[in-house]
Amino acid sequence: MTDRYLIVSSDCHAGLPTEEYRPYLESRFHRAFDDFLAQRDARRAAMTRLGVRNEAFAAQWFQDNAEGLRGGWDSAQRDKELDGDGVAAEVVFPDADAVDSATAAPFGVGLGLSGDHDPELGMAGARAHNRWLVEFCALNPLRRCGVALLPITGETDQVVAEIRRAKETGLGALMIPAMWGGNPPYHDRRYDPVWAEAEALRMPVVTHSGTAPRHEYGDHLGIFVSEVTWWPARPLWFLLWSGVFERFPGLRFGVAESGCWWLPNLLWFMDRLYLGAHGGKKLSPFAELRQAPSAYLDRNVFICATNTKRRELAHRYEIGVDNILWGSDFPHPEGTWPSTREWLRNTFHDIPVSEARRMLGLAALDVFGFDAEALRPVAARIGPLPRELGQPEDQTAVERSWARARETGRHWLTGDDFPYLGKEEA
Repeated sequence: MTDRYLIVSSDCHAGLPTEEYRPYLESRFHRAFDDFLAQRDARRAAMTRLGVRNEAFAAQWFQDNAEGLRGGWDSAQRDKELDGDGVAAEVVFPDADAVDSATAAPFGVGLGLSGDHDPELGMAGARAHNRWLVEFCALNPLRRCGVALLPITGETDQVVAEIRRAKETGLGALMIPAMWGGNPPYHDRRYDPVWAEAEALRMPVVTHSGTAPRHEYGDHLGIFVSEVTWWPARPLWFLLWSGVFERFPGLRFGVAESGCWWLPNLLWFMDRLYLGAHGGKKLSPFAELRQAPSAYLDRNVFICATNTKRRELAHRYEIGVDNILWGSDFPHPEGTWPSTREWLRNTFHDIPVSEARRMLGLAALDVFGFDAEALRPVAARIGPLPRELGQPEDQTAVERSWARARETGRHWLTGDDFPYLGKEEA
């Protein structure tokens, strides 16, 4: 209880103001880049029309946070903001600005990375961002794990080469498109060399919210926000049911900034199908798998559950405590910055300290390969104490309050306290 938390944000964002990517882009793509920049005003107008951009909110956001927002690309300012939040280390995704899209990676391949991108331009934009990200993370490599952009629907040889280059230059994870457009889905064996290389180099593969079939939504923003967390989660069941995690047992796959509220029911449903529940008996056996889906989840999958909600924490024993990686989403306005310490107190005050330490940092250390010992002095300087999160020094009552839920765990496997489950469905 006297040790400060070692907090790792599994979801932060950084990126240059878009026009400043030019030096990192191969010269033969400069004309196409000029065309992309010229279309920004039209894209912003469309965002306002669809309600994605609230003009009044945007003006206030930039006015109130002008200094801190420079941390999206200014290393010294970023370290100051992380210190203020008590965050010792971070996983760095693209696109620092989620309001005006003023820091979008070239050709929109940041959070808009999609299988629909032109293969040549998509890879060029990804390489440009990755080159800059290497330099940015190198300014404080102890505290940053850079996520390389990887448009894997392109030529496999180029994709594998980019994985190797990312690893050799110091990046630590790979972000792939959540959608594959008209290209083969992720159960296709053409992607096996990609999974094999990521496994061999111990680089986690992650999808991130952002892409969706927006052309289908018209002016109905509610449709978009209802589906936006579904698209990045979708590759999970493509990889799982097609046996990717069986063929590549060391591959780590994550879903970022999509919450984890959807996972308990999905896991319950998939496990019951695999284990022969009545509703799935007419189906052929799932020959690609040798274990229940929940076993692959625990071994291969993690959820970067940005701005984790109390409802999600209440289901942590079904999801798996070590499968939940908290994130601040710095510097996006839907995240916890600049009030992270207050947010942590409101959210984790009645969570056992041992479990909070896992979700707030220790699990992410394992997944993304941070140097835990080297980070401890940083945590000792800036990390909050348990009492600052409202957690009592005597944890007996807190532990007791969660004991029943912890013992029950995944009730569809234990059958504990759920009498409506028959033996064949437990």
